[in-house]
Amino acid sequence: MNTSSLSLDLLRRIDAYWRAANYLAVGQIYLCDNPLLRRPLALTDVKRMLLGHWGTTPGQNFIYAHLNRVIKQYDLDMVYVSGPGHGGPAVVGNTYLEGTYSEIYPDISQDEAGLQRLFKQFSFPGGIPSHASPECPGSIHEGGELGYSLSHAFGAVFDNPELIVACVIGDGEAETGPLATAWHSNKFLDPVGDGAVLPILHLNGYKIANPTILARITREELEQFLRGCGWTPYFVEGHEPDLMHAAMAATLDTAVEQIRNIRQDARQHGHRGRPRWPMIVLASPKGWTGPAMVDGAPNEGSFRSHQVPLHPNAHPQDLVLLEQWLRSYRPEELFDEQGRLQPELAELAPTGTRRMGANPHANGGMLLRDLRMPDFRDYAADVPAPGVRGIGDTRVLGPFLRDVVRLNDAQRNFRVFGPDETISNGLGALFEATERQWAGATESGDEFLAPTGRVMEVLSEHQCQGWLEGYLLTGRHGLFNCYEAFIHIVDSMFNQHAKWLTVTAHLPWRRPIASLNYLLASHVWRQDHNGFTHQDPGFIDLVVNKKAEVVRVYFPPDANCLLSVMDHCLRSRHYVNVVVAGKHPAPQWLSMDAAVKHCTQGIGIWQWASNDQAVAPDLVMACCGDVPTLETLAAVSILREHLPELKIRVVNVVDLMKLQPPSEHPHGLSDMDFDELFTRDKPVIFAYHAYPWLIHRLTYRRTNHANIHVRGYKEEGTITTPFDMTVLNDLDRFHLAMDAIDRLPQTGERGLYLKQQLKDKLIEHRQYINTHGQDMPQIRDWKWPG
Repeated sequence: MNTSSLSLDLLRRIDAYWRAANYLAVGQIYLCDNPLLRRPLALTDVKRMLLGHWGTTPGQNFIYAHLNRVIKQYDLDMVYVSGPGHGGPAVVGNTYLEGTYSEIYPDISQDEAGLQRLFKQFSFPGGIPSHASPECPGSIHEGGELGYSLSHAFGAVFDNPELIVACVIGDGEAETGPLATAWHSNKFLDPVGDGAVLPILHLNGYKIANPTILARITREELEQFLRGCGWTPYFVEGHEPDLMHAAMAATLDTAVEQIRNIRQDARQHGHRGRPRWPMIVLASPKGWTGPAMVDGAPNEGSFRSHQVPLHPNAHPQDLVLLEQWLRSYRPEELFDEQGRLQPELAELAPTGTRRMGANPHANGGMLLRDLRMPDFRDYAADVPAPGVRGIGDTRVLGPFLRDVVRLNDAQRNFRVFGPDETISNGLGALFEATERQWAGATESGDEFLAPTGRVMEVLSEHQCQGWLEGYLLTGRHGLFNCYEAFIHIVDSMFNQHAKWLTVTAHLPWRRPIASLNYLLASHVWRQDHNGFTHQDPGFIDLVVNKKAEVVRVYFPPDANCLLSVMDHCLRSRHYVNVVVAGKHPAPQWLSMDAAVKHCTQGIGIWQWASNDQAVAPDLVMACCGDVPTLETLAAVSILREHLPELKIRVVNVVDLMKLQPPSEHPHGLSDMDFDELFTRDKPVIFAYHAYPWLIHRLTYRRTNHANIHVRGYKEEGTITTPFDMTVLNDLDRFHLAMDAIDRLPQTGERGLYLKQQLKDKLIEHRQYINTHGQDMPQIRDWKWPG
């Protein structure tokens, strides 16, 4: 264990600062009154409902106090990421001690009254959560769900060359898949253009009720693991405060000097090899400085210290133990008569924006600059008439994104993230302007790898999501492209980010950040060669569960609509935008001018495909998604050819949220507008990209809901032809046309005969693909007859 050259007086004051943070943490968990123990503790001073987590907190307070010292000594630009679950008492208490908390929340003042309010609000109705929540200044990582701290930390330092993120990783958190993979993020860090991450693995030995894996392997094995991941680990281990303070101070000095040397070697001397970045392993008791024994069982250094060690309301004898615990920090030495932190301790904290709670990178909207955007109209697909063949919608989008990269290269504030699918998803044009960022070894034959680049690819959706979130939260812009079926891997991460956006939208001091943009390609209807495992559009159902103020879902039917939608999404703020688009050659329907109008409205009648002008329609054929649009139009062409007397209206939906009432979503159509499109009493055949019940859920309050019949994906799939995928799920043109006939008794015998012909076509289709292995020519070569 290294020893520090710091003066004994400075180490004494750091210890006192740590005691103050620990005192505040215990006070937050337990007290609603008597914050400085001016009188003996009474049961009425204790909250009736005790919620919070003590076990990780003293170790994090220890780390925070020492980070304050190196920030001041080296003038570091640093933010703090609290990875262990429920680290709220530490980050709230420390931002209060440094003054940031009271600046943002003046009623939580730096005096005895403010302390009382600080304590009472914690895990209390109408107060704040027990995580490092959005309400806490300096937080970019809530920590309520474990696994993403290190990913967020790396996302924060990409294109932030002076920033250091001190990322505290719980040893329980280290058992999660995302965190276990995140150790490898150092293979993507450019020491010239990016900042640095200082991981601090907090090895306190226990989770909620079990020991942690990394604490129960030998130190030699742990060191080998971390070195194998490319880190240089430094161990600080023990429980005696004096020795631990000296060791932590010396180790932090070593780590900071090593980071500075790596930067200097790369930036001044041109050494671009992948460095071994430093990290720290802090092994300290869980619940450090808390009650040693409770009810005859060990507490400090045990899983029993994980949450609330003492319960005075249920066990009155615990009140004495709680008072002894609080007084063990000697609050009378830490706070003056007014309840303010003693000046000799307060001066240990950094000042201004060097405080980790006040660092602008932790309120990224403050740093956000608009993207420089090319005119998306310049990339338009030529559509002289509806139905012309296209090269693939995302392949049209690719050059547009390429030039977004080029225009923002100097600002270094836009990146594209994806799990090794950028080319597969049709975005290969990006590599005309940039490379994949890669700090590892390269070999001849590798493509598009360089120490710096705007494309981030790693075969872990968790890392892509976490990197992008960290990038956005610190004031930049980005896009996540992914196979539709496997975006489910980040379901829970999406949940957490959407909740973060919802909360911060109502915090006036939090500035809006750039939207999290998903481009889901290789979608359910064009996974014929990969089969059933790759066929799942259910991410959309998850997304629409979130607050309407933060989620948007778009289904552009062709390339020009995709360009219009993506331009809008990249310019937007504080949303999660989900865009689903195809990459395979497909018909194009709208000119650019028409696409802009259609996407601006989000939903509309395609008059060129309809024949109900000036009369009421007999039938509404609605569609949402590129393949459902194709099949709907093909079905309309069949009906109009064989039943020309039918008046058919075609409605296309780009913005899924238009289907909801405005009381449910700000994009929603009024009932009058909805009825004008879908009528009040006519049958509606709705072809939808994903699971059909979502359309019913969005429209159940509408006047004509009883007449809406939805076709979509119903969990039928295999390795088959593109058209057969639609047949398996009854979304094909023949089933759609039969659905219409079934709901139009006025078609009479002609309708019945047409229905029989369509059934015969389905049999012919099955026989043909079983013999030839591809769709029938009349399917492959179909064109809109207009």
